[in-house]
Amino acid sequence: MVRESPRDPANTRRPTLRRVAVAAPKPANGQRDTPLLPPARHRPTGRSRATLLVLTGTNAGQLAVVGRGGVVIGRGTGADLVLDDLAVSSRHARVAIGADGGYTVEDLDSTNGTFVGGRRVGTSSLVAGDALQLGPEVVLRFSLSHETDDSLQRRLYESSVRDPLTCTFNRAYFADRLMVELAVAHRSEEDTSLLMIDLDGLKEVNDRHGHLSGDRALSFVAARIASTTRAGDLVARYGGDEFVVLAGRTSRADALLLAERVREAIAGLCIGAGGQRVVVTVSVGVASLSELGPDAQQGESLVALADERLYEAKRAGRNRVRPETVAWQT
Repeated sequence: MVRESPRDPANTRRPTLRRVAVAAPKPANGQRDTPLLPPARHRPTGRSRATLLVLTGTNAGQLAVVGRGGVVIGRGTGADLVLDDLAVSSRHARVAIGADGGYTVEDLDSTNGTFVGGRRVGTSSLVAGDALQLGPEVVLRFSLSHETDDSLQRRLYESSVRDPLTCTFNRAYFADRLMVELAVAHRSEEDTSLLMIDLDGLKEVNDRHGHLSGDRALSFVAARIASTTRAGDLVARYGGDEFVVLAGRTSRADALLLAERVREAIAGLCIGAGGQRVVVTVSVGVASLSELGPDAQQGESLVALADERLYEAKRAGRNRVRPETVAWQT
């Protein structure tokens, strides 16, 4: 026969206590140094740590660890996580761990706002997987992970947006960013320009020295383009021996100057192949949003116009920039 143990009064269920939020009184001067933060929706375990992964822009793939002191995100050099985006304020937002062990984001009086889940916030708690948006286009992902997971997370994201040979962005990422840049251009009423760049004579390099030499030429050209363009410009491999440079908030005149700098930088590049000196050049087509009509499918039309002018630069003798469309005589 099994006897029941006598009920232990210490183990009896206690009534659940409800927490009641009480607003703190405002100081006499109407100011407060630290805003009242909402309760955290999740408390991390002792072995996990918080990270911020940049998903968009020229800093895509950059990973920041949120330590005890928090992370200030902004465009200024004083920020802990520096983002090269003009829509991001110098000190835009701060992610930190609260007294209760949960993580929160606080907007630091930014110009273009901080958003969590599409909602503009002053302060907000964060849970793993939250999308944190700064301004109209910069998106970060908040995660809780082990240290050994961080490098894997970064590599997986990098492989999804980067070309494995040249380490520039891939065509799919460029297409996404083009739509964002066009939307920003419409809101700000500023121009956006596109450079379509083709490596002259890559087939001859491949035929004469082999495809490994051709791959090296592509990698060197990509690195030179990236070092010549500005911090906010996006460089992507469009396919084969073609690259694109997406220059947001850039007029047609400034885009032409940028294209000439790129062409001159590549023309001065010498590559060794098979014990011989190989000189490479590029042809560049330039197009700007301001040249398109209001009814055009502007993303497709901008790419098509830059590609058409690239083809004209090839026909005109290569190693040149074509900023306009010309009528060829047959």
